[in-house]
Amino acid sequence: MRELKTLFWRNGNLYLLDQRLLPHRERYFRCRSYRDVAWAIKEMVVRGAPAIGVAAAYGMVLACKSSRWSGRSFEAKLRKAAETIKSTRPTAVNLFWAVDRMLKVAEKAISGGEDVYRRLLEEANGILQADIETNRRIGEFGKGLIPDRSTVMTYCNAGGLATAGYGTALGVIRAAYDGGKNISVLVPETRPKLQGARLTAYELKKLGIPYRIITDNMAAMLMSQGYVSCVVVGADRILAKTGHVINKIGTLGLAIAASYYGIPFYVAAPLSSIDFKSSPQEVKIEERDASEVTTIAGRSIAPRGSHAVNLAFDITPPGLVSAVITEHGVYEPVGLMALERYIRGELG
Repeated sequence: MRELKTLFWRNGNLYLLDQRLLPHRERYFRCRSYRDVAWAIKEMVVRGAPAIGVAAAYGMVLACKSSRWSGRSFEAKLRKAAETIKSTRPTAVNLFWAVDRMLKVAEKAISGGEDVYRRLLEEANGILQADIETNRRIGEFGKGLIPDRSTVMTYCNAGGLATAGYGTALGVIRAAYDGGKNISVLVPETRPKLQGARLTAYELKKLGIPYRIITDNMAAMLMSQGYVSCVVVGADRILAKTGHVINKIGTLGLAIAASYYGIPFYVAAPLSSIDFKSSPQEVKIEERDASEVTTIAGRSIAPRGSHAVNLAFDITPPGLVSAVITEHGVYEPVGLMALERYIRGELG
């Protein structure tokens, strides 16, 4: 079956596959302005740290395209657009990485008298293509960690839908599968937005990879019974200084259970998801609207007036992570500062 594009640029507009409607409807949301992009990121039309970063980059292109600004006014309003986009989701580091990178390109173009719109569009296109290539390299480095005739558990959605294409955690799984390994996948549903049941299962079905959906609270029991060979998840942010992994809420519980039962727990993420500056105490964990917990697909499942806690992410300590798979190789979580040398020549 065909693999849908998560996002693409056409005729001066950004098109995002509306992931709120999957798996039952495949429809694209058209962004005509940076405010459209900001809204789409906030409302999870587009989601997944790498995909959010790429969308944010194109949001900066739209901010430039839609204006007739000049001089200092141009720069000021471009920075205002950047802050609007950055304010949408506070945890995924790719968002900030992409916007800051685009701002630096704009500053350089302005000072050099270049066509700012053209340079920003070239940069956004480059970020999109680089993300796909990066994910394929992650898959190549990670596929050797997946045993033949194994059952792999993943979590949330870290496939092509969470990136510009191919995927991080699912990229590792599909690289192993395409390499001839006989594997199947266990997919926890991932409450409260059901990204596992809706999105990961959707992708695996399209790819023809065998899978089964499980409830989130079934994972530890299946591990205890020997049904899980390894766990591969993505990440919204990894702290290079300490090795802590910030990912979809529920990741920590899986890591604890996997550690207890001696099951390898791998994290697949690109360099753009690695934070070389922050400590765990500095990371702002997004808390989303309680209605995401008390309703499913807009229908209430709790008594009227119920309150809920809805943390979007949790923090997994490095001692529970077997390895981090990047486009530059496989690393111990406490050895990620070595990757800093790869960003010295980058704008971001």
